[in-house]
Amino acid sequence: MPRDATGTGDAGLVGPRLTAAVRWSGATAVVTVAGELDRDTQEPLRTALTEALGRRPERIVVDCERLTFCDSTGLNLLLTTRLDAREAGSALELAALRPPVDRVFDITGVVAVFTVYAELPGDLSEGRRS
Repeated sequence: MPRDATGTGDAGLVGPRLTAAVRWSGATAVVTVAGELDRDTQEPLRTALTEALGRRPERIVVDCERLTFCDSTGLNLLLTTRLDAREAGSALELAALRPPVDRVFDITGVVAVFTVYAELPGDLSEGRRS
């Protein structure tokens, strides 16, 4: 039986498999994503990135610290959004890639087109929100 993308099926999960939220630090949108990013779960991240781009940020930093999985759908979403951001005069950057996700980005060469921070820059941490 296939797993329920919302986490309410027989897999024993509670809540959605992917969440994404936008918060602001000055002119920077910080998009925090958590869970498994794949074809069935991409919509929360797509919505958050679209919301962030709509406000014309100087940059968008995707905090991936709690992202546990990313397939080709997720890679394509981030690459497409990166191009949309550049066209809008913004930048899309990544922070805190965990080893399984970092490996996918590294193997595919996608990591080379992004600015990637080992961790979320200190000026963007939640305690220093503006």
